[in-house]
Amino acid sequence: MSSEKSFRPKVAKTRIKARLLSPILEFAQNEATSGMMLVGLAVWAMLWANLGPAGHYEAFWSTPISINIGEFTERHSLRYWINDGLMALFFLLMGLEIKREFLVGELSSRDKAALPIIAAIGGMIVPAGIYAAINANGGDLRGTGVPMATDIAFSLGVLSLLGSRVPVALKILLAAIAIVDDLGAVLVIAIFYTAQINLAMLGGMAACLVVLYAMNRLNVKSLAAYTVIGLPLWLFTLWSGVHATVAGVLLAMFLPIRTFIDPVEYVSETNAALQAFEDCPAAADPHEMTPDRQLAVREIGRLATDVQMPLERMEDILSPYITYVVVPVFALANAGVVLTGGASLAGPVSVGVLAGLIVGKPLGILGASWLAVQLRLAGLPDGITMRHVAGVGILCGIGFTMSLFVAELAFKAPEAHNSAKLATIAASTMMGILGFAFLWRRPSTQKPLLPES
Repeated sequence: MSSEKSFRPKVAKTRIKARLLSPILEFAQNEATSGMMLVGLAVWAMLWANLGPAGHYEAFWSTPISINIGEFTERHSLRYWINDGLMALFFLLMGLEIKREFLVGELSSRDKAALPIIAAIGGMIVPAGIYAAINANGGDLRGTGVPMATDIAFSLGVLSLLGSRVPVALKILLAAIAIVDDLGAVLVIAIFYTAQINLAMLGGMAACLVVLYAMNRLNVKSLAAYTVIGLPLWLFTLWSGVHATVAGVLLAMFLPIRTFIDPVEYVSETNAALQAFEDCPAAADPHEMTPDRQLAVREIGRLATDVQMPLERMEDILSPYITYVVVPVFALANAGVVLTGGASLAGPVSVGVLAGLIVGKPLGILGASWLAVQLRLAGLPDGITMRHVAGVGILCGIGFTMSLFVAELAFKAPEAHNSAKLATIAASTMMGILGFAFLWRRPSTQKPLLPES
């Protein structure tokens, strides 16, 4: 009798694949890639809306889609499902970044947080004030939130193109300002762009939040468990009158930002599992993955999960899908403006958005930063000058994704909506070019504005 053959899994040959894929992966991981992708899709959307078959762009994104589960029925346009459904994932990622930065990141201490928080507040108040002043008489004040926003991916993408011409601390400062800006945008959406409140659905939201809180306190680490509660939270938010994307931020607030095994213990137990793998009884085939070896591998996988924060694991999972699927689809669905459809850069809405992003953003950020430094409320990071801060203020005038999103919520009249979108795209493009050019020239060494204490 012939002996029974053991199963030996094939080892994938990845060398050739790695050589072919590595340039693509390096390009995808470059921070500038997402910004370039958004520019390309905005151009595509504009060409589709204006050079394609008449009305085809709008008709396509207005295609009705129904979801039927028993007696439950939701029928909305394709654009609605993108803006209220897919973008909830974008806001989930944004919420995760906000929580991480405030608890363990660049905004976790007063010294680190003071400058970006003050700068971001100035960068929201001044643009909003400029827009409101321009639209106070006969304009549309609902668009006040449009020029308050900053597109973090787009602005960081432009900054990354400058490479070593700008200090690393400047990227950290820009990201921190944009994170605070995102938090402000979430509050604006939740407070000022909320429809009539349904108290029963608000109660459903509250019940979901109680469950999420209990899961957090009970050290539940399964991302699947949080996702299961996140789905009804999104539905209750959708039906409550609060914008559905706020559910993403609420879910992020309850994902644990702690590990479930100490790093030192992780090293010890992982080494023990590796040793157990090596000491497994010899099989007929030394390359065979025996049940004992599988058990050791599963233990190593569990340990690797326990030493990571669930919040960061969720970030790692979501980030590529948000960067290369959700945001690009949103841009394609919302950036198309029919230039013959009443859109104008001369009306109060357009002028307010343009002035808010082009003048208000850099003025607010630079002015608030300068005042904070002069009053000793904050200090400049090492290697950063006020010229750098001015460059960050210009780049924060890239509103794009968030400004388009707020414009979608703010305007019901097509003319005002299209004008706001056109102004957002024009201002974002201009500020990206200006910010790059402004920071391209290496500044001369500048002494700190205030002596070190």
